[in-house]
Amino acid sequence: MENRRLHGCLGVVVGLALAVLTAMLLGRGLSACDGGVNNAANSTFLLFLFIPGLWAVLVTGWVAVGALLGSRPLPHAVALAVTLLVIAWCALSLFWSGPTYGCPSGVPPWWPPLLPTPGF
Repeated sequence: MENRRLHGCLGVVVGLALAVLTAMLLGRGLSACDGGVNNAANSTFLLFLFIPGLWAVLVTGWVAVGALLGSRPLPHAVALAVTLLVIAWCALSLFWSGPTYGCPSGVPPWWPPLLPTPGF
C-alpha cells in the first residue's frame, strides 16, 4: 500500500512540474513572437486555465499507464516518460501561436534547430 501512495504522490509532483514547465515554454514562445492577445491575457490563461487543465490530463495519463503496466518496472518507466512527453507536446502544439509579425516562420529565434517545431 505504501508503494502505491508514493507512486501517486510522485505522479502528482511530476505532473505539476511538467505542466508548469510546458506553460513556461509556451509563455516564452508567445512573448517572443507577440502571439496571443497580450501579455496579461496570455499569462492569465496560462496560470488559471492551462496549468490546471494540463496537470489534470498528465495525472490521468500517469494513472492510466500505472493501471496498464503496474508490475513491470522498465516498460512502466518508459511508457510513463513517452506518454507524459507526448501529452505535453500535444498541449504545446495546440496553443502555439504560429506565424506572427514578430516571428514570420512561427519559430522564436531562441528555439533550438534540433527540436521539431510544435504544431500539427
